[in-house]
Amino acid sequence: MAETVLLLAIKKIGNALAREVTNQAGAQFAKHAGQLTELQGSMGRIMRELRVMHDFLCQMDIRSRGNQVYQGWLEEVRKLVYVMDDMVDEYIHLVGFQRDLGCCFYLKRSFRQPRYVLSLDRIASKVKETEKDLAHLSQTKERWVLNTNNGDLTSNSTYSILQSPKDLASISRSLDEEDLVGIDDNKQKLVEWLGDGDTTRSIIVVHGMGGLGKTTLVSAVYKKEREKFDCHAWVSVSQTYTREDILRRLIIDIFRGQKNAPDNIATLDMTALQDTLKSFLEQRKYLIVLDDVWSPQVYNDLSGALVPNLMGSRLIITTRNTDICHLTLPEKAMKLKRLSEDDSWELFCRKAFLKHECPKELTDLSKTIVNKCEGLPLAIVSIGSLLFVRDKTCREWKRIHDQLSWELNNNPGLEHIRNVLHLSFIYLPTYLKSCFLYCSMFPEDYLFKRKMFIRLWIAEGFIERRGGSTMEEVAEECMKELVHMSMLQLVEKNSFGRIKSFRMHDIVRELAVHLCWRECFGIAYSNKDKLGESIEEKDERRMVTHTFTEDIIQNNISSLLRLRSLVALDKSTPSLSRVLLVIANNSKYMSVLQLSGLPIDNVPEAIGNLFNLRHLGLRDTKVKLLPNSVEKLSNLMTLDLINSEIQELPRGIVKLKKLRHLFAEKASDRSGREFRCRTGVRIRRGLEKLSELQTLQALEVQDEVSVRRLGELRQMRSIRIWGVKGSYSKGLCESLCQMKFLSYLDINASDENEILQLNGLNPLLLNIQKLRLNGRLAQGGELLGAPATSRGQNTNNSLYSMRLNWSQLAEDPLPSLSRWLNLTDLWLNRAYVGEQLVFLPGWFPRLKKLGLWDMPNLKRLEIQQGAMTSLEELYLTNLPAMTEVPPGIEFLKHTLKYLIFFEISQDFLMVLRQCLRSIIWRYTLASDA
Repeated sequence: MAETVLLLAIKKIGNALAREVTNQAGAQFAKHAGQLTELQGSMGRIMRELRVMHDFLCQMDIRSRGNQVYQGWLEEVRKLVYVMDDMVDEYIHLVGFQRDLGCCFYLKRSFRQPRYVLSLDRIASKVKETEKDLAHLSQTKERWVLNTNNGDLTSNSTYSILQSPKDLASISRSLDEEDLVGIDDNKQKLVEWLGDGDTTRSIIVVHGMGGLGKTTLVSAVYKKEREKFDCHAWVSVSQTYTREDILRRLIIDIFRGQKNAPDNIATLDMTALQDTLKSFLEQRKYLIVLDDVWSPQVYNDLSGALVPNLMGSRLIITTRNTDICHLTLPEKAMKLKRLSEDDSWELFCRKAFLKHECPKELTDLSKTIVNKCEGLPLAIVSIGSLLFVRDKTCREWKRIHDQLSWELNNNPGLEHIRNVLHLSFIYLPTYLKSCFLYCSMFPEDYLFKRKMFIRLWIAEGFIERRGGSTMEEVAEECMKELVHMSMLQLVEKNSFGRIKSFRMHDIVRELAVHLCWRECFGIAYSNKDKLGESIEEKDERRMVTHTFTEDIIQNNISSLLRLRSLVALDKSTPSLSRVLLVIANNSKYMSVLQLSGLPIDNVPEAIGNLFNLRHLGLRDTKVKLLPNSVEKLSNLMTLDLINSEIQELPRGIVKLKKLRHLFAEKASDRSGREFRCRTGVRIRRGLEKLSELQTLQALEVQDEVSVRRLGELRQMRSIRIWGVKGSYSKGLCESLCQMKFLSYLDINASDENEILQLNGLNPLLLNIQKLRLNGRLAQGGELLGAPATSRGQNTNNSLYSMRLNWSQLAEDPLPSLSRWLNLTDLWLNRAYVGEQLVFLPGWFPRLKKLGLWDMPNLKRLEIQQGAMTSLEELYLTNLPAMTEVPPGIEFLKHTLKYLIFFEISQDFLMVLRQCLRSIIWRYTLASDA
């Protein structure tokens, strides 16, 4: 793991020695050129030594990592690397370089030269001392580390790579449905228990050791059977659960898609939460899954709300604790067993080989490896995924087999699973290890969002450019690699196949949390699990607070000087503004400050002292304005102000030349149906100076001049604009067409009567992936249709998602829209004023989601056979003139998963009930909306 720390230090030293910084330092310290040259020489020698150390650590045998002498030596290496890390930050701070480089900052020029010369002397002296200490460590390695046991680092020390399991959470989420083999009988039994006709509410318990696939099995059955119940919900229960949290999540899931959902769930007290859930479930047939339950007390805490009605309801509990089986009848408790030899082999071949077939020369080794996994799906999937990316040679597989055997044979019981996962971690490329460990600092069952963590990984310095790819693209590839290697668990993909969210399964997180602490990588602070009593104990650089109290800061003031990253997750912390002031005054090297959702109403002027800050997250706070000092944050890459109270940014914001992502809008109508559902932020002048900007959500345009200057933002990938007038249309189209990398475009007219003439966007649309247009359109067909080939269609386009709001088109838009053959999402809200829409055969072959909203004149929707052959979700909302079931809807029954009618009349409901007998559907009445 120390190789990860070394790699980050090597990157930072390399930045400090880059030509631009060297030139700037030479100009600033021209009278002290000799001293500066000596300092830079020492830094260069240290960097080269660290590179050799990094390569040495990467090739070390896993058994060597259990040697106590080796571990002691690594600890000294880490300490020395962190000292050098501090000195590099001091040097860059001193130089004050502000141009295009990752480790630069703003520096006031009003200083006395002698003081800065003294600082240079101190840094040079400390770096020289570090160089000597590093040389001494290299000698120590030769004397003690490499000679331990005559060169054998595999001594039978008492050291264990992994600590004993402590409060481990469920690991079954590490398995996908495709990993389920040999469980058809169990699946069928669950289906029968759910639909056996018994009207009493029954409890089903699925139990067994971690990693057997309990959650995956139940999930497969739940997805298949849930629509047969009036309502359903799935809640994962962490070991440190609270009753209020589970009740809130149950209510949110139960009421999902319901128009009568309570709008104050977040503020309800315990009694109100329990009464709300109880009253809703009393007369309904419900299916609820409580996943990863550790104690029978969980059920006792919820029993008052989970009413045992006579509607045929079912409650499924997954657990590793056999005591929970006492909650149900013996015949309703299912114990999962380990896989048979044949099923284990089948699963291994699926994960390890591209064509699911094992080469003959690897069969014996492979079967030996499978036998070591002892029929546990998690172990098989983990090692199979590891071997999938290794060379398919006997030599390579024997080496991995030998190391795996040592781990399995020296760690009895469940520890062998954790050691297999540790082996997977050891074989991760160094550039992935930091990303992986970073995720472990977040709570159990935390749902990671792709976009957010891409930005955080970049701000932390984990990501490097590769060729012509942006850092964001590289980060997404890293994420894909971690998911593929089963180190992160995919939760959801978006409509066009990209990762949307993921989780870290709990046993893997338990391993990584320990590694984070041992390697001083970072600390996860929680009052409940006490992962970190004090950051004074170790030289921690990153902290994620699960429960945030002022004591955390007050008790660790001196450690704030070393802290590089702070992510606060507890949204209930009062009076954090004072704490933020302490951070701004003490944590001058901070690179990540993520405080979204906290009750902050003021950002101190001292925030400008954080010269190294790359990420500032103030989403969902009460902040009304940013201080002018933010213009000093010249390293800032992400500024997130979504749903804050900020309406205008300081003039100096345009000085932040490294800013890549600017989020600053507030939702006034979260349903998105009102014309003015959000407001953007005003930037007076100079926005075009932010040449690195990739994301701008959202801008309130002020005049046509500012619109035309947008074209200078050539790196833009995603932009949302509010307040567009028809007279701006030509200039806006010309500006947007200069953005060659643009993939997300959202244009909103100043009011519902403003007519947008956007036909000038046609050359750009072939590269756009998501298009949102809000306002009347002058040329619907001309704008909305994909450029046609000689055969009338064009598959060479990237547009996957389109939303048209308030377009008020008189002409049927479907013939034009149907030429976008790759569309997966299509949402039309007040987009058409006609009376009929007909989907013809062959139209929208990849469409998965279709929503038609608020079209008062639409009387008939017809779906002809062969149209929308991939449609999974159809939402029809507030279509008062529609009085018949859409003809041809039966053609969709093989693919349609959700058919939902919102805000319909009682008369139309009667028609639906008579006609829709073979399709599962849901509805809300207009009176409920």
